[in-house]
Amino acid sequence: MNKVKFILFGIAIPLVLAGCATNKVVHAESQVTPPPPQEEFQGLKRKVAIARFSNETEAARSAFYDQSRDPLGRQGQEILTTRLAKTGKFILLERNDLDKIQKELEDFGGKESFQKVGADFLLLGAITEFGRKTTGEEGAFSRSKTQTVQAGVSIRLVDVFTGQIIYSEEAKGQAETTSSTTLGMGGTANFDATLSDKAISAAISKLVENIINNCTDKPWRSFILSNDDAMFIAGGKSQGVKVRDIFEVVEKGKQVKNPQTGMMMELPGRAVGKVQIQSTGGDPQNEYSIAAFIEGGLPSGADISNFYVQEIRK
Repeated sequence: MNKVKFILFGIAIPLVLAGCATNKVVHAESQVTPPPPQEEFQGLKRKVAIARFSNETEAARSAFYDQSRDPLGRQGQEILTTRLAKTGKFILLERNDLDKIQKELEDFGGKESFQKVGADFLLLGAITEFGRKTTGEEGAFSRSKTQTVQAGVSIRLVDVFTGQIIYSEEAKGQAETTSSTTLGMGGTANFDATLSDKAISAAISKLVENIINNCTDKPWRSFILSNDDAMFIAGGKSQGVKVRDIFEVVEKGKQVKNPQTGMMMELPGRAVGKVQIQSTGGDPQNEYSIAAFIEGGLPSGADISNFYVQEIRK
């Protein structure tokens, strides 16, 4: 009888120890608490074009690296697009002529070239740092392995109306997973490919709020398309423009050269009146609104390209 008890007790020991084996996942910096459900955004939406999201790490500079099939760049662009889309504050545009847009940015050919993008703001992103490492610990009866990915992301935000970079920042994110065994029992893991997503997402999370603030700090603007029988302005229902909304019409300020930077800049404009929206139409890509002056007006024979419509802020 005693011999049987001893055997059962001996079997129970490894079973208890096996129960202590763990296979845990930790994302210390990549976890973001989901925001509470929000009501649909009712304000004026800005059009944002994500023109480029490239991989600028050392590995990407290798002669054997194919930039056209860059997985990190695509990951970064998809994550940023998803984050901005969830806010409901933007109409996001994808541009196929990225090389042309990038050349215009490098040449800095004036604000007219930027306005061809068809957006209010242009976003350029880059993966500036990406690294993986594996560390481990061994004890008398246990062993653990931790896989860590670190990523750095930089963002530049260009105001298409002025052609100026209004925001530039870099952030870093980290994600890790840990597996452990006890007495040879427990979880083992190959490299977790999802860690790159989590690390890049953690870095972008630190930038999204600043992107939103810089896009919405300035009043919403639009252009006058025609002022013959009626005034047509760009933008409509999908951007949050509603019938009976009131906007001010502003004459563009004088173009001067800033001696400090050597760049051209536009001085503040002059309000010439207020218009009220009568109706909206068109499709999301080519929307328009019909407006009528309720105060002031355009000078006789005025060139409409010298004027713009702007949100009134109290």
